[in-house]
Amino acid sequence: MSPASSPFAHNNQSVRKVMMQVQIAAFPALLTHIYLFGFGIVVQWLLAVATMLVVEYIMLKLRGRPVMPFMTDMSALITITGLVFCIPPEAPWWIIVSGSAFALIFGKHLYGGLGYNPFNPAMLGYAFLLISFPVQMTQWTLPVDLSGHALNFIQSAHYIFTGQIPGMNMDALTGATPLNAVRNGLSQGISATDIVTQTVKEEAFGLTSWGWVNVAFMVGGLWMMYSRVISWQFPVGFLGSLALISFIFNQYDPTLYPPASFMLLTGGTMLAAFFIITDPVTASTTPKGKLIYACGIGVLVYVIRQWGAFPDGIAFAIILMNIAVPLIDQYTQPRVFGHQR
Repeated sequence: MSPASSPFAHNNQSVRKVMMQVQIAAFPALLTHIYLFGFGIVVQWLLAVATMLVVEYIMLKLRGRPVMPFMTDMSALITITGLVFCIPPEAPWWIIVSGSAFALIFGKHLYGGLGYNPFNPAMLGYAFLLISFPVQMTQWTLPVDLSGHALNFIQSAHYIFTGQIPGMNMDALTGATPLNAVRNGLSQGISATDIVTQTVKEEAFGLTSWGWVNVAFMVGGLWMMYSRVISWQFPVGFLGSLALISFIFNQYDPTLYPPASFMLLTGGTMLAAFFIITDPVTASTTPKGKLIYACGIGVLVYVIRQWGAFPDGIAFAIILMNIAVPLIDQYTQPRVFGHQR
């Protein structure tokens, strides 16, 4: 029997295949992170995976859904991977466990599962952790070039579970991120130019350790763009708007506003540009809408970084724009084929 209607098109993509491609694209950033900050992120990822398996099984059972098809689509794995990159590498074990559980339960399952959630689950979990545990979420492990010591896997695991490493002073191995350093310096009357120059130690090619991680995310993201896993409007809109507004304010007063290069290569900028805001469920779906959505996030990130209570602001910017997605899509629908004026 022939199909009822046409035309028909075959798409060789699937949820599992797309999620696997995203996971592969994040691998360069993972290796760079391990090289520069140690093995804490590996311990955190393993904890997040264990939490994911337990939470996914329980929630799918409670919802009366088949376990294996949904647990193997890798959507939950992408959620916890995105969250892990936002967590301080040596944060206490319960940070990533509670954050992953919150992201999956409140960001995904309570709305009906994948495809029905209005908010990005990873950013919802990240926002929950920032608000609930601000002290633990701001104690970042310093990169090797600043601390002079990289923790191995055993040392990282010991500190994550016990809060100490025998014979080692962890206070010398933790400190503020560049975004935190700028915020703290400005509050003390130090110019942004001096902070960027003095606080952030430059490495090869003028990139900080955080800069190298951002570059690694960009490499993976460009591969996804080339493979058409993600739409170009997301990174172009987000990075373009963030760069433009950073440039304008820096030209207006460089003592108060850091340069665009600093804004683009610190925090989770490239992670957001290529891996977070590109979420096909919670982002805009129309071509124009994707660009508007991404530009809105870029502007909000800058506003929160400069004048908000949190040094990065990516999680809150994305969640706020998630709210606006239905309205954006409504007013940016492309014309139907055959439409006449």
